[in-house]
Amino acid sequence: MKNIPFLKMSGSGNDFIIIDNRNNLVDESGLTSFVKKVCMRRMSAGADGLILIEKHDSADFKWRFFNSDGGRAEMCGNGARCAARFAYINGIAGSGMSFVTDAGIVNAEVTGDRSMVKMPEPSGFKNNCLIQLNSGPLKVSCVNTGVPHAVIVTDGIDGVDVIGTGREIRFHKHFAPAGTNVNFITGIENGTISIRTYERGVEDETLACGTGAIASALVTAFKNKAVSPVNVITRSGVILTIHFSRDNGRFYDIYLEGDARVIYKGELWEDSWKY
Repeated sequence: MKNIPFLKMSGSGNDFIIIDNRNNLVDESGLTSFVKKVCMRRMSAGADGLILIEKHDSADFKWRFFNSDGGRAEMCGNGARCAARFAYINGIAGSGMSFVTDAGIVNAEVTGDRSMVKMPEPSGFKNNCLIQLNSGPLKVSCVNTGVPHAVIVTDGIDGVDVIGTGREIRFHKHFAPAGTNVNFITGIENGTISIRTYERGVEDETLACGTGAIASALVTAFKNKAVSPVNVITRSGVILTIHFSRDNGRFYDIYLEGDARVIYKGELWEDSWKY
C-alpha cells in the first residue's frame, strides 16, 4: 500500500483522521486493525475516529465511520460536520450537500470553518429510568440520536467520575448488548448546558460528542422546557448549538452546528499501521 493522504480535523475537540477513499486507497483486508492502529495516540496519527469518504450514485458521497477501537459506528455528529467541510474544501461537494451514513442520509451546510448537519430523528426516548450501580440506584434518561445515549443530570460535572461511572453505565446490562454512550450534564442559565461524555468505542472521556450534545439538549428540553436553540458547552470549552422543533413530545428537524477545523494535512506511511 502506498502512503495515504489524509486531513486531521477537529470538531469542538473531537478529532478525526479523514481519508478520500473514492479510489480505494485503503486496503479492505485488515481494515479494523488499520483503523485501530492509526488512531492510537503517541504510536501513530492518533484520533477519536477515522472517516473514509467514498463514492455514491445518488448522493454527493457516502462515508464509513470508525471509532478508535476499530469498530464501525452508525453516526457521529461532529464527525459528520468535519466530513462535510472535508468534502467541500476538496471539491467533492458544494457548500450544501447530502451524504449517506449507516444512520441514513445526512444533509449538511458549510460556512467558513463551521458546518451544520441535519441529524436523524431521535428514537427510543425514555425519561428517568432507574438502574442499579455499585454505588446505588441512579436515574438516567435514554435516547438514540443516531447512536444510543444515556443522560444523567448532575448538580456539577467537575467532580463526576466520568470514566469510572461512565464505563459502568456503558456496559450495564440495561443497555446490553450494544451498550451506550454516557453524558453527564449541568444546566446553566439562558438555555445553556455543560456536558462531559464517556464515549462508547473510544472507551474514554472525549472533549466533545455531537450526538451526545443533541441527546442532552433534548433531555433538557423535555425536563426543563428549554427551547431551541440550546447551547452545549463541551469539555474543550467550544460550544455546540442544537436546533430542533418539537410537537406533542416529538422532536424533529434537528440540526447540529459548530466548528469543523482543519488541523493539518499529512500522509500515513506504512509505519503508522505496521507495528
